[in-house]
Amino acid sequence: MAHKFSFRWIRIAAIGTALALSTLSAQAQFICGGHSDLVAGLAQAFQQKQIGYGVVGEAAIVEIYVAANGTWSMLVTDVKGRSCIFATGDGWENTAISTAQGI
Repeated sequence: MAHKFSFRWIRIAAIGTALALSTLSAQAQFICGGHSDLVAGLAQAFQQKQIGYGVVGEAAIVEIYVAANGTWSMLVTDVKGRSCIFATGDGWENTAISTAQGI
């Protein structure tokens, strides 16, 4: 039986993440700017390319950029057009193929 997907859980997770990140020190600042500038920067500095995106209700678009060496970045663009690098990391594992096969 298929489960109905609800954006409600994404909103709850996004709010929880925002609250958790709001407790970080002032040194942990988001990098914000024009969407095309940030995408070009991710490509030039880290060789990252977009592997997917999703819509967060009517609030934002989330994009994931990944490099062959496993570095990744999460770019969030709000409805006003402001884009910010929300998170970055190492060791990206693409589980999309194995997840799709397990369905």
